[in-house]
Amino acid sequence: MRRKIIVTLIIIVCYLLQTTLFRTLSFASISPNILIVVVSSFGFMRGRREGMWIGFFCGLLLDIFNGGVLGFYALLYMYVGYANGMFRKLFYPDDIKLPMLLITGSDVAVNLVIYFFMFLFRNRFNLSYYFFKIMLPELVYTMIVTIFLYIVLLKINQKLEAVEKRSASKFV
Repeated sequence: MRRKIIVTLIIIVCYLLQTTLFRTLSFASISPNILIVVVSSFGFMRGRREGMWIGFFCGLLLDIFNGGVLGFYALLYMYVGYANGMFRKLFYPDDIKLPMLLITGSDVAVNLVIYFFMFLFRNRFNLSYYFFKIMLPELVYTMIVTIFLYIVLLKINQKLEAVEKRSASKFV
């Protein structure tokens, strides 16, 4: 129960940071995608199931408050959380290369799907413009924020796992 409350608070705080603080700190109207960092991080730290649920709720927040089609971001982020959860066995807390690589891949995949469904279907075929003016700057900004946010998420997850192990050992 404690984990669910803390993860819910993390999702809400990161959503608020993404939509308020980082929108004002945007460079050329590009802001980082903090929720993709949260979904990917919890996906490979906790597994497919938890990554999928966290992705669903992060996407649902985006759909309710920002999106046009209800469920688009929820489904997209749910798939991202599930895909990152498949790398749980390769996850080591000390190694930051795999999380950075997975978050980079997740951000690029999300932006390509958004381009495909939101722009390509409206006959806007200029992928190179979208890639160099929107995707690449957002990716760089997200990676800079990821370095700091990932460490915070990792520490929170380690504390929660330690508390869960202590409480589980009381019952054995």
